[in-house]
Amino acid sequence: MKKVLFLALAAASFTFASCDSKTENAQEAGAENVEAAGEAKADAMEEQADAVRDSADATADKMEDAADATDAPATTAPATTPAQ
Repeated sequence: MKKVLFLALAAASFTFASCDSKTENAQEAGAENVEAAGEAKADAMEEQADAVRDSADATADKMEDAADATDAPATTAPATTPAQ
């Protein structure tokens, strides 16, 4: 009889030990909120970095196009040598 009572008490204590308290649940929820906020901020920073890269690429392309436009004009006639 004592063994059965002891086993029942042990099983009941394991049941209560596995339950979370309200404080623990609140702390876990707070940690999850902090993590979610950090992820959202990181995502926003990545999007901003992508926008800066795109802007830099567009500016570089414009500069290259302007440099190409100022190249020496192509000659349409062959060069001539003076007659001797």
